[in-house]
Amino acid sequence: MDHQTEIEIQAAAFRQLQKHLMQDRPDVQNIDMMNLTGFCRNCLSRWYQEAAAEKGIEIGKIEAREIYYGMSMDEWKSKYQTEAGAEKQAEFEVAFKENVTDKM
Repeated sequence: MDHQTEIEIQAAAFRQLQKHLMQDRPDVQNIDMMNLTGFCRNCLSRWYQEAAAEKGIEIGKIEAREIYYGMSMDEWKSKYQTEAGAEKQAEFEVAFKENVTDKM
């Protein structure tokens, strides 16, 4: 497989993951994703932002999230985010430290 085809396939896979999380499964909470997998939608938007920066394109955190989510975070939260109990929040603190904090 040539390099350009590989890039196009990777991009298509990313778009499918984005569609799945944003359209097909908006019920899946970010906190649950982070607790189970070590990443969530916000991580994906940050990776998008970081990839843009590698190409010399500056995108802020808020803009990257709006690009990924297709809406503002406030809108997403009001439509889809539910309250997380103390146990989930405690698990999140551990998952975030293990998967995000050390890499920033």
